[in-house]
Amino acid sequence: MFARLPRSARAVRVLTLSGAQLALTLPGIAAAQMSPFLTGATALQTNILAWLTPIAVILIMVLGAMAMANRMSWGLCIGAILGIAIAFGAPQIVTWVRGMFGV
Repeated sequence: MFARLPRSARAVRVLTLSGAQLALTLPGIAAAQMSPFLTGATALQTNILAWLTPIAVILIMVLGAMAMANRMSWGLCIGAILGIAIAFGAPQIVTWVRGMFGV
C-alpha cells in the first residue's frame, strides 16, 4: 500500500496516522490522571451532604423549639452548631490544613 505512493505522500500519510493515533490516546492519558479514590471520596462526600442537609434543618428546628420551651442545655446547642459547621465546612477545613502543611 505504501510502496506505490511517492516518498512525500508516504511521509504525509505516516504523520497523519500518527497524529490520529495520538489524538485518540490523549483523552485516555488525561483520564488516567484522575484518581479512582478521589472520585469515590467526592461521591461519598456529596451523598453525606445530601443526607445531612435535611437532618441539620430538622435539628435546628428542634433546638429552636427546645429553646422556646426553655428545656435546652446550651452546651447541646453549641455542640450542634459546631457539628453542623464542621460537617458542611469539611472541604474548606481540609484544604486549609493541607495548605498549612504544604501537602
